[in-house]
Amino acid sequence: MRQFGGNRFLRGLVFVAVFSAVIVLLSLEESVQTARALLGVAFFLAVAYFCFLAWRERRSDIETWPERSRRLFYGAIVLAVAAVGVYLGVGANGVESVAFVLVLGACSWVAVRVWRRERRLA
Repeated sequence: MRQFGGNRFLRGLVFVAVFSAVIVLLSLEESVQTARALLGVAFFLAVAYFCFLAWRERRSDIETWPERSRRLFYGAIVLAVAAVGVYLGVGANGVESVAFVLVLGACSWVAVRVWRRERRLA
């Protein structure tokens, strides 16, 4: 056991292997799936709450922007939240995962671009 004490990576790998073996031996796959689903919902709610806090802190600045910039900014955020919700709710494989990443990238690009332009003009 001394050989595992010095190497943190190997110790972590052994921990994951033992944990996985316990799950398989006790047939706890359904419990793991349930925990994964609950953690996915919790993660989605945490991201939504963070977005809400960021919006609440900066909404007075955003309200001074032109109508087009506000619509682009809010539209990008709503589309990103909807994409994350669909990804967590339905799941995605292959092409859907690539589309998810592209949609999030496009939404991020639009939101950051509008934010920078309006901060520069203000």
